[in-house]
Amino acid sequence: MVTTATTPRRRPLVAKGETPTTAMLELRDIHHSYELGAGTLPILHGVDLRVDRGEVVAIVGRSGSGKSTLLHLAGGLNAPDRGDVLLDGTSLSSMGARGRAIARRQRIGFVFQAFHLLPGLDVIENVAMPLLLNGESRQRAKERARPLLIAVGLDRRADHLPSELSGGELQRAAIARALVADPALVLADEPTGNLDSATAEDIIHLLVSRVRDAGVAMLLVTHDPSIAARADRVLTMADGQLA
Repeated sequence: MVTTATTPRRRPLVAKGETPTTAMLELRDIHHSYELGAGTLPILHGVDLRVDRGEVVAIVGRSGSGKSTLLHLAGGLNAPDRGDVLLDGTSLSSMGARGRAIARRQRIGFVFQAFHLLPGLDVIENVAMPLLLNGESRQRAKERARPLLIAVGLDRRADHLPSELSGGELQRAAIARALVADPALVLADEPTGNLDSATAEDIIHLLVSRVRDAGVAMLLVTHDPSIAARADRVLTMADGQLA
Protein backbone atom coordinates (compact mmCIF):
# COMPACT_ATOMS: atom_id res chain seq x y z
CA MET A 1 0.00 0.00 0.00
CA VAL A 2 1.36 3.44 -0.91
CA THR A 3 1.79 5.75 2.04
CA THR A 4 1.70 9.54 2.15
CA ALA A 5 4.88 11.50 2.88
CA THR A 6 4.89 13.16 6.28
CA THR A 7 7.57 15.78 5.61
CA PRO A 8 6.11 19.32 5.82
CA ARG A 9 5.71 20.93 2.43
CA ARG A 10 7.85 23.93 1.54
CA ARG A 11 6.39 27.34 0.94
CA PRO A 12 5.56 28.16 -2.69
CA LEU A 13 8.23 29.91 -4.75
CA VAL A 14 6.16 33.09 -5.14
CA ALA A 15 7.76 36.50 -5.01
CA LYS A 16 6.67 39.01 -2.36
CA GLY A 17 3.51 40.77 -3.39
CA GLU A 18 2.48 38.12 -5.95
CA THR A 19 -0.72 36.11 -5.60
CA PRO A 20 -0.31 32.30 -5.64
CA THR A 21 -2.27 30.44 -8.31
CA THR A 22 -3.25 26.81 -8.70
CA ALA A 23 -0.66 26.43 -11.47
CA MET A 24 2.49 24.59 -10.42
CA LEU A 25 4.07 24.65 -13.90
CA GLU A 26 3.48 27.10 -16.73
CA LEU A 27 5.17 27.23 -20.12
CA ARG A 28 4.45 30.40 -22.04
CA ASP A 29 5.19 30.72 -25.76
CA ILE A 30 8.21 28.41 -25.60
CA HIS A 31 10.54 28.32 -28.62
CA HIS A 32 13.68 26.20 -28.71
CA SER A 33 16.21 24.99 -31.26
CA TYR A 34 19.54 23.14 -31.36
CA GLU A 35 22.76 24.22 -33.02
CA LEU A 36 23.81 21.90 -35.85
CA GLY A 37 27.10 22.89 -37.42
CA ALA A 38 26.55 26.16 -39.25
CA GLY A 39 22.77 26.09 -38.83
CA THR A 40 20.02 25.48 -36.30
CA LEU A 41 17.33 22.83 -35.95
CA PRO A 42 14.03 24.27 -34.65
CA ILE A 43 12.33 21.91 -32.17
CA LEU A 44 9.58 23.80 -30.33
CA HIS A 45 7.40 26.52 -31.82
CA GLY A 46 5.33 28.60 -29.40
CA VAL A 47 4.36 25.92 -26.85
CA ASP A 48 1.95 26.87 -24.06
CA LEU A 49 1.23 24.49 -21.19
CA ARG A 50 -0.15 24.64 -17.67
CA VAL A 51 -0.07 21.88 -15.04
CA ASP A 52 -1.99 22.54 -11.83
CA ARG A 53 -1.28 21.32 -8.32
CA GLY A 54 -2.41 17.72 -7.94
CA GLU A 55 -2.76 17.24 -11.71
CA VAL A 56 -1.13 14.58 -13.90
CA VAL A 57 -0.62 15.59 -17.54
CA ALA A 58 0.73 13.20 -20.18
CA ILE A 59 2.37 14.16 -23.48
CA VAL A 60 2.41 11.65 -26.33
CA GLY A 61 3.84 11.87 -29.84
CA ARG A 62 6.30 10.40 -32.27
CA SER A 63 10.02 10.15 -31.55
CA GLY A 64 11.73 13.42 -32.40
CA SER A 65 8.58 15.50 -31.96
CA GLY A 66 10.10 17.49 -29.08
CA LYS A 67 8.60 15.72 -26.03
CA SER A 68 11.85 15.20 -24.13
CA THR A 69 13.10 18.66 -25.07
CA LEU A 70 9.94 20.13 -23.58
CA LEU A 71 10.43 18.12 -20.40
CA HIS A 72 14.03 19.27 -20.03
CA LEU A 73 12.96 22.90 -20.40
CA ALA A 74 10.16 22.40 -17.88
CA GLY A 75 12.72 21.08 -15.39
CA GLY A 76 15.22 23.86 -15.92
CA LEU A 77 17.84 21.55 -17.43
CA ASN A 78 17.96 23.96 -20.37
CA ALA A 79 16.68 27.49 -20.95
CA PRO A 80 14.35 28.23 -23.90
CA ASP A 81 15.43 30.44 -26.78
CA ARG A 82 12.26 32.43 -26.26
CA GLY A 83 9.36 32.30 -23.83
CA ASP A 84 9.11 31.67 -20.11
CA VAL A 85 8.94 28.67 -17.78
CA LEU A 86 7.35 29.31 -14.38
CA LEU A 87 7.53 26.97 -11.39
CA ASP A 88 4.94 27.84 -8.76
CA GLY A 89 4.84 31.40 -10.08
CA THR A 90 8.61 31.95 -10.28
CA SER A 91 10.37 32.26 -13.63
CA LEU A 92 13.04 29.60 -14.22
CA SER A 93 13.92 31.20 -17.53
CA SER A 94 15.18 34.35 -15.83
CA MET A 95 17.46 32.41 -13.47
CA GLY A 96 21.06 31.63 -14.17
CA ALA A 97 22.33 28.06 -14.31
CA ARG A 98 23.02 28.04 -10.55
CA GLY A 99 19.53 29.26 -9.70
CA ARG A 100 17.92 26.63 -11.89
CA ALA A 101 20.11 23.93 -10.32
CA ILE A 102 18.95 24.92 -6.84
CA ALA A 103 15.31 24.93 -7.96
CA ARG A 104 15.75 21.45 -9.47
CA ARG A 105 17.28 20.06 -6.29
CA GLN A 106 14.69 21.54 -3.99
CA ARG A 107 11.46 21.56 -5.98
CA ILE A 108 11.59 19.09 -8.89
CA GLY A 109 11.79 15.30 -8.97
CA PHE A 110 12.94 13.57 -12.17
CA VAL A 111 12.14 10.00 -13.24
CA PHE A 112 14.16 8.94 -16.28
CA GLN A 113 13.77 5.95 -18.59
CA ALA A 114 17.43 5.01 -18.06
CA PHE A 115 17.12 5.20 -14.22
CA HIS A 116 20.48 7.04 -13.76
CA LEU A 117 21.30 5.37 -10.45
CA LEU A 118 24.92 5.64 -9.31
CA PRO A 119 26.47 2.15 -9.64
CA GLY A 120 28.86 2.49 -6.68
CA LEU A 121 26.12 3.40 -4.17
CA ASP A 122 23.57 1.05 -2.67
CA VAL A 123 19.85 1.60 -3.11
CA ILE A 124 19.20 3.67 -0.01
CA GLU A 125 22.19 5.90 -0.76
CA ASN A 126 20.91 6.47 -4.30
CA VAL A 127 17.45 7.35 -3.02
CA ALA A 128 18.90 9.68 -0.37
CA MET A 129 21.21 11.48 -2.82
CA PRO A 130 18.92 14.52 -3.47
CA LEU A 131 18.78 15.16 0.28
CA LEU A 132 22.55 14.90 0.60
CA LEU A 133 22.94 17.41 -2.23
CA ASN A 134 20.60 19.73 -0.32
CA GLY A 135 22.91 19.58 2.70
CA GLU A 136 21.21 17.04 4.95
CA SER A 137 23.34 14.71 7.05
CA ARG A 138 23.81 11.16 5.82
CA GLN A 139 21.92 9.76 8.81
CA ARG A 140 18.94 12.10 8.38
CA ALA A 141 18.86 11.55 4.62
CA LYS A 142 18.70 7.78 5.08
CA GLU A 143 15.98 8.16 7.73
CA ARG A 144 13.87 10.09 5.22
CA ALA A 145 14.67 7.68 2.38
CA ARG A 146 13.70 4.50 4.23
CA PRO A 147 9.90 5.11 4.40
CA LEU A 148 9.90 5.66 0.64
CA LEU A 149 11.76 2.40 0.09
CA ILE A 150 9.07 0.69 2.13
CA ALA A 151 6.37 2.45 0.09
CA VAL A 152 7.84 1.21 -3.21
CA GLY A 153 8.54 -2.29 -1.88
CA LEU A 154 12.34 -2.07 -1.76
CA ASP A 155 13.00 -2.03 1.98
CA ARG A 156 14.69 -5.44 1.78
CA ARG A 157 16.92 -4.24 -1.06
CA ALA A 158 18.17 -1.09 0.66
CA ASP A 159 21.79 -2.28 0.92
CA HIS A 160 21.95 -3.82 -2.57
CA LEU A 161 23.80 -2.23 -5.49
CA PRO A 162 21.89 -1.24 -8.65
CA SER A 163 23.56 -4.10 -10.54
CA GLU A 164 21.74 -6.53 -8.24
CA LEU A 165 18.27 -5.18 -9.03
CA SER A 166 15.79 -6.04 -11.80
CA GLY A 167 14.54 -3.40 -14.23
CA GLY A 168 11.33 -2.96 -12.26
CA GLU A 169 13.23 -2.59 -9.01
CA LEU A 170 15.57 -0.03 -10.56
CA GLN A 171 12.60 2.05 -11.68
CA ARG A 172 11.02 1.79 -8.23
CA ALA A 173 14.25 3.10 -6.75
CA ALA A 174 14.24 5.94 -9.27
CA ILE A 175 10.69 6.85 -8.27
CA ALA A 176 11.64 6.88 -4.59
CA ARG A 177 14.63 9.11 -5.38
CA ALA A 178 12.43 11.51 -7.35
CA LEU A 179 10.03 11.88 -4.40
CA VAL A 180 12.39 11.85 -1.43
CA ALA A 181 13.00 15.62 -1.35
CA ASP A 182 9.25 16.35 -1.26
CA PRO A 183 9.14 17.98 -4.73
CA ALA A 184 6.41 20.30 -5.93
CA LEU A 185 6.68 18.95 -9.48
CA VAL A 186 7.54 15.49 -10.82
CA LEU A 187 8.80 15.10 -14.41
CA ALA A 188 8.82 11.59 -15.89
CA ASP A 189 10.48 10.86 -19.24
CA GLU A 190 9.36 7.48 -20.68
CA PRO A 191 9.49 5.95 -17.18
CA THR A 192 8.29 2.53 -18.39
CA GLY A 193 10.09 2.38 -21.73
CA ASN A 194 12.58 -0.31 -20.62
CA LEU A 195 10.05 -2.51 -18.82
CA ASP A 196 7.79 -5.38 -19.81
CA SER A 197 4.06 -4.59 -19.96
CA ALA A 198 3.15 -6.16 -16.61
CA THR A 199 5.96 -4.38 -14.76
CA ALA A 200 5.19 -1.14 -16.60
CA GLU A 201 1.59 -1.28 -15.39
CA ASP A 202 2.74 -1.73 -11.79
CA ILE A 203 5.28 1.09 -12.07
CA ILE A 204 2.92 3.66 -13.55
CA HIS A 205 0.25 2.79 -10.99
CA LEU A 206 2.80 3.30 -8.21
CA LEU A 207 4.09 6.58 -9.65
CA VAL A 208 0.71 8.17 -10.35
CA SER A 209 -0.75 7.01 -7.02
CA ARG A 210 2.23 8.31 -5.09
CA VAL A 211 2.12 11.69 -6.87
CA ARG A 212 -1.61 12.09 -6.28
CA ASP A 213 -1.31 11.08 -2.63
CA ALA A 214 1.35 13.76 -2.15
CA GLY A 215 -0.76 16.36 -3.99
CA VAL A 216 2.00 17.46 -6.35
CA ALA A 217 1.92 18.10 -10.10
CA MET A 218 3.33 15.67 -12.67
CA LEU A 219 4.23 16.00 -16.34
CA LEU A 220 4.66 12.61 -18.00
CA VAL A 221 6.15 11.90 -21.44
CA THR A 222 5.33 8.52 -22.95
CA HIS A 223 4.81 6.74 -26.27
CA ASP A 224 2.38 4.25 -24.73
CA PRO A 225 -1.35 5.20 -24.89
CA SER A 226 -2.23 2.84 -22.04
CA ILE A 227 0.27 4.62 -19.78
CA ALA A 228 -0.95 8.05 -20.88
CA ALA A 229 -4.52 7.00 -20.06
CA ARG A 230 -3.60 7.17 -16.36
CA ALA A 231 -3.26 10.95 -16.62
CA ASP A 232 -5.92 13.60 -16.04
CA ARG A 233 -5.15 15.13 -19.44
CA VAL A 234 -3.37 13.79 -22.52
CA LEU A 235 -1.75 16.17 -25.02
CA THR A 236 -0.14 15.30 -28.34
CA MET A 237 3.18 16.80 -29.47
CA ALA A 238 3.52 17.15 -33.24
CA ASP A 239 5.81 19.39 -35.28
CA GLY A 240 7.05 21.20 -32.18
CA GLN A 241 3.59 22.13 -30.91
CA LEU A 242 1.05 20.74 -28.45
CA ALA A 243 -2.38 19.73 -29.71
